[in-house]
Amino acid sequence: MFNQLSDRILSSLKNVRGQARITEKNIEDTLKEIRLSLLEADVNFKVVKSFINNVKEKALGQDVMDNINAGQQLVKIVHDELVQVLGGDTEELVVRGNPGVIFLVGLQGTGKTTTAAKLAFHIRKKYKKRPGLIPADVYRPAAIDQLVTVAKQNDLPVFHSDPTDKPEQILEKAKKWAADEMIDVVLVDTAGRLQIDEDLMGELKRLKQIWEPKETLLVADAMLGQQSVNVAEGFHNTLGLSGLILTKVDGDARGGAALSIRQTTGVPIKFLGVGEKVTALEVFHPDRLASRILDMGDVLSLVEKAQEVIDEKKAKQAAMKMAKNKFTMDDFLEQIQMMKKLGGMESLLKMMPGMGQLSKQMKKMTPPDKEMKKIEAIIHSMTMQERSNHKILNGSRRLRIAHGSGTQVQDVNKFVKQFEEAQKMMSKMMKMGLGRGGGRGGRGGFPGLPF
Repeated sequence: MFNQLSDRILSSLKNVRGQARITEKNIEDTLKEIRLSLLEADVNFKVVKSFINNVKEKALGQDVMDNINAGQQLVKIVHDELVQVLGGDTEELVVRGNPGVIFLVGLQGTGKTTTAAKLAFHIRKKYKKRPGLIPADVYRPAAIDQLVTVAKQNDLPVFHSDPTDKPEQILEKAKKWAADEMIDVVLVDTAGRLQIDEDLMGELKRLKQIWEPKETLLVADAMLGQQSVNVAEGFHNTLGLSGLILTKVDGDARGGAALSIRQTTGVPIKFLGVGEKVTALEVFHPDRLASRILDMGDVLSLVEKAQEVIDEKKAKQAAMKMAKNKFTMDDFLEQIQMMKKLGGMESLLKMMPGMGQLSKQMKKMTPPDKEMKKIEAIIHSMTMQERSNHKILNGSRRLRIAHGSGTQVQDVNKFVKQFEEAQKMMSKMMKMGLGRGGGRGGRGGFPGLPF
């Protein structure tokens, strides 16, 4: 997420590290590089100009403390300004009402239909409310079927719209359905177009008159940069948006849309789409994203994510086994599966302060998905006795495991060696205080994580 922009800004800030004080001379080149980085990231030029001026004014003004390292102070100033550019405070989703009504609007190809299902899943999980999906896109082939399919896969209530009806008729019929199904929050997936036109806006205005929404959320493609900002302005000027959902953020290395859209339109970003799965929707926290961009970590998001997917009892048991060097291949398999749920080692490292650059080196060291699947197949081909005591794995056992997992004996040998090395490393980490015996009164370093 925004890797290219993050690398450029961090590289620019290195110029002032080690300086005793911030002066106009020693930050001029740094600010020039940051300005160029932002412009290349397709950030709106007015936003860039305002950002650079504010940073310079604060860096050279009374906000600077004499006893703080110049590099650290400038990083803090840049961080605070990034937070403001991104919107300042986190904006909550409005789900009140009987039912609460949310319209999802946008152009075609932004991932609006998938986002509708993601948002419904989020509402059910976070607010403990019963969401209901209403497909109202009768123009795109199979748009209704797509939403119905995704809803069924995730056990989400969905209205079976008739594709021969007009969107206005669908909404009128859906009102009775929502009441009968005791829906708390309705999500309307409206039709998109290839570009903003009068027909689209006219239809959306009529739909708003039929069922007044508490939220009108624009779903915009983050990878389109300044083009997404222009789309947001067009929709906001006509409909009055209450928020934005930026999709495909996981593939956006630049971040131009995220850094421009709030300042340019005044509309807050409420969510980020970070993948294809129904769970891949993150609440937008300006301060946390600013910290990630500057490699200051995002421990709060890491802990929240961990608490969602990790069984705390199992995590404590795993930590105790690591400390006693009784970590088995079954435990190793559980850790692999947990890591996959959390997004992988690289994703975890990016959320830890100062570890963003290390994550790039880890990417080369971490086995790719194909290799991880191979390891899972090897472990699944072992007996329970072999998993709990890998030392009994002689030549004939290893040959059987290779045949059972569709791999070579060399692959099994390689994995056993990797496991033994991992076992030693985990034991050392526990003894160094990163686990049960470490800091904070003998508890693990991160709540919900086995380290």
